[in-house]
Amino acid sequence: MNDEDDVMLDQDGLENENLADSEDGLEDAEERAETKIAKLRKELEHVKKEKQENLDGWQRAKADYVNALKRFEDEKKSAVELGTLKAAIVFLPSIDSLERAKGAGELPEGFSGIIKQLEGAAEKLGLKQFGEVGEKFNPALHEALGQDSAESAEKDDTITVVLEHGWMLGEHVVRPAKVRVAHFA
Repeated sequence: MNDEDDVMLDQDGLENENLADSEDGLEDAEERAETKIAKLRKELEHVKKEKQENLDGWQRAKADYVNALKRFEDEKKSAVELGTLKAAIVFLPSIDSLERAKGAGELPEGFSGIIKQLEGAAEKLGLKQFGEVGEKFNPALHEALGQDSAESAEKDDTITVVLEHGWMLGEHVVRPAKVRVAHFA
């Protein structure tokens, strides 16, 4: 019994020592794990913050890009409109001269085709002619160069004679119509 009891005691003693060693090792492992978890949490917070900063920067860049595309498109439209306007200003006097000659009956037969071509070109550019007898006078569209007497109050402030047609490009007046206006006294 003595030998067996010694072995058991030795085994119990070893077991007790192993338990004590394993508890110390477990506490060390838990501390290392907690330290590692704390470190990973800090790193995760840093990565989340960096991700949000990158996302915000990307969204700003995307918005800037979209705004730049819109601005470039607007500038392109403005440049086309300006070019059309300059071209119109240059060739409208030619149309006016041909129309005056046509009205006076001094236009050779072949020139009526030229007038149609010029009017077609103006239409393709988006130019619209305005100013007709009987229209209501509008100072934004018409330039009054004289007055005629009106027969009634209803004809007051209407156009009686169109001296030179006006032209518009979209919503912009290229040249106002030069007219005479009825005035009822």
